[in-house]
Amino acid sequence: MGEFNHFANKQEYFRSKNVVLYLGDVLDQTFFEEPFIDLIVTSPPYNVGINYSSNDDELSYDQYLEFSKKWMSNCYKWSNTQARFLLNIPLDKNKGGQKSVGSDLTKIAQEVGWKYHSTIIWNEGNISRRTAWGSWLSASAPFVIAPVELIVILYKDQWKKTNGTRKSDMTKQEFMDWTNGLWTFNGESKKKIGHPTPFPKELPYRAIKLFSYQNDLVFDPFSGSGTTLVVAANTERRAVGIDIDENYCELAKNRILNEVGTLF
Repeated sequence: MGEFNHFANKQEYFRSKNVVLYLGDVLDQTFFEEPFIDLIVTSPPYNVGINYSSNDDELSYDQYLEFSKKWMSNCYKWSNTQARFLLNIPLDKNKGGQKSVGSDLTKIAQEVGWKYHSTIIWNEGNISRRTAWGSWLSASAPFVIAPVELIVILYKDQWKKTNGTRKSDMTKQEFMDWTNGLWTFNGESKKKIGHPTPFPKELPYRAIKLFSYQNDLVFDPFSGSGTTLVVAANTERRAVGIDIDENYCELAKNRILNEVGTLF
């Protein structure tokens, strides 16, 4: 897998072969000492009142956008020149007022330096979870809610990848399917994983294989239950994660110990 250096000026929470996990705050711009990231795959807090152990998920919208600007700016600073950034976020939200989260966060990412490439629509098919209808059977004030999320594809300085091992591991069918910008697969069970907002392994699996080479370094600044780290390790990449919550770091550690070597 190549040499795996110590990237941060902080103590590691856990290390296993090609995975390093840190307990820390992605808002700390001094956490990592130099650029090291080849690919970011993450899903940040959505600010919709999720009961996280350590994160305030009920900021004002302006506070949330400022929070987003800070962490995306730090990730930009820590990324190599040809880094890609896959950002899983809502299309919009209605809790606390209608907000165009997807477009607002995409704009902020570009303001801090990231360049826009394209957007994947992730169809979770979760319309059955819907509870907000607005004015029922009336044109007065109906709510339109799309059961999809976005995976925004961004990059740092140059889209064409000329560095790394150049070892891709996709099949022809995978490449054809995944370059179709509509991805359809189910979400993950909160109860099964033990985290309030886990995403399924299929999301980082596709993202990592499509947008990185083997031995590239994959980073998740909100590593949570460790899904991105597990999938990266299982696809012959190196992985670094950071999370502010010690309970989630412990959960990720246990998943890495138990699931690396078993892809799905």
